Amino acid sequence: MKDHLIIFDTTLRDGEQSPGASMTREEKVRIARQLERLRVDVIEAGFPAASNGDFDAVKAVADTVRDSTVCALARAMEADVRRAGEALKGTDSARIHTFIATSPIHMEKKLRMSPEQVVEQAVKAVKWALQYTDDVEFSPEDAGRSDITFLCRVLEAVIDAGAKTLNIPDTVGYTMPEQFGQLIRTLRERIPNSDRVVFSVHCHNDLGLAVANSLSAVVNGVRQVECTVNGLGERAGNASLEEIVMAVRTRQDYFPCETRIDATHIVPTSKLVSGITGFPVQPNKAIVGANAFAHESGIHQDGVLKHRETYEIMRAEDVGWGTNKLLLGKHSGRNAFRSRLAELGIELESEEALNATFMRFKELADKKHDIFDEDLHALVSEDALTPHEHYKLLSLVAHSETGEDPYASIVIAEDGRESRAESSGSGPVDATFRAIEKILASGAELQLFSVNAITSGTDSQGEVTVRLQKSGRIVNGNGADIDIVVASAKAYLSALNKLHGSLDRAHPQV
Repeated sequence: MKDHLIIFDTTLRDGEQSPGASMTREEKVRIARQLERLRVDVIEAGFPAASNGDFDAVKAVADTVRDSTVCALARAMEADVRRAGEALKGTDSARIHTFIATSPIHMEKKLRMSPEQVVEQAVKAVKWALQYTDDVEFSPEDAGRSDITFLCRVLEAVIDAGAKTLNIPDTVGYTMPEQFGQLIRTLRERIPNSDRVVFSVHCHNDLGLAVANSLSAVVNGVRQVECTVNGLGERAGNASLEEIVMAVRTRQDYFPCETRIDATHIVPTSKLVSGITGFPVQPNKAIVGANAFAHESGIHQDGVLKHRETYEIMRAEDVGWGTNKLLLGKHSGRNAFRSRLAELGIELESEEALNATFMRFKELADKKHDIFDEDLHALVSEDALTPHEHYKLLSLVAHSETGEDPYASIVIAEDGRESRAESSGSGPVDATFRAIEKILASGAELQLFSVNAITSGTDSQGEVTVRLQKSGRIVNGNGADIDIVVASAKAYLSALNKLHGSLDRAHPQV
């Protein structure tokens, strides 16, 4: 039998560190449920010491997930570890993941600690974590730039202290695949008690090598890979879960291990994460991109028609493409709607939220004949999951005519109080945003405006992502509608609602 490769998903923790990707508690629970359907082994739900909101989100995931291990991150500090342990009390399968930097530059410049102090603190952290669970993971941050002898010393000490998993991170995406594989092999050979733990890797994509480095490590004995859906993560992101899983599955002749992932849930999971975070998937992205299984070259088309495997090494349906079928229409009832949401992993908090979403579904069905699963995901936006909106779009009139200045007239409710404004602009969207700012004067800076069609056809809903920055905070807002201008207004207000809310975040390495 082949070894089991543990898939450790950190979309909810490291993925959330992408600027603007912060998620609400409800959104984290939705994604966690979908990761559970995907059969992810370990779900890293967050960093409980970062904020009260993150603590509540990790606790909510721990209270919900039953078929995957729920993990919380903690610096090698007693307060962090105890906060993580408290957040995980609701799960039967808990893991605490603690870390401390081991590279000379990090120890000297960031931690201001001696190597001896780092070893002592790492051991203490593992022992604190063992008071809450026997499943403890330790990471030497910036391992790729650490002295190999000191790294062996730290890792041997934490194994003796009781750590079950050793995660070797390429924190800054600096190493090359052959070099990283050699590092793993050397650690396994030089550490006397290395046979008592599972070796893991956590690779960043700064040089585009996160997946390559991870797979090189697997060949050299690693049996856990930390990754994220769509490769989401800070800076250039993390190793992509979908690419790791399908590489191992497709090349079983090469890899001495296999995962337990249900690959048919890969594409739905990708779409859910993309919709919630507001980070669109590029069309040529491996596995989950819209063009991943598209063939335009006549030679390729001819080959695929004659025999699929001439140009396709995977089947699109095996990773979830083609499963988002038409199911509901304008005559569908509330129970059918509720059942389909449940199948998609969407569970609304209250009957009131369900009713509001069902009404929006009916309104959409009057405008758009074919309702797809992607449309349902778009309907369940943050306004359906959050009981209170500070800003809400009531009405919008936008006008664009050749030879005339575009203008927009908008009515917004702010805590139930209506305000109206008009503005011209270089286009109807620009005019709409200017009208909103006339009312709210947010002072936020627009960093990104992106439009994507949710499904095919000219009657497709448009999904708009708006990224705003104010006072160092970056947030994404999403909006979907048949009318792109309306979707844009919704997205802008969604972002402003996040800026107004108390979604305080703290980087776990600060």
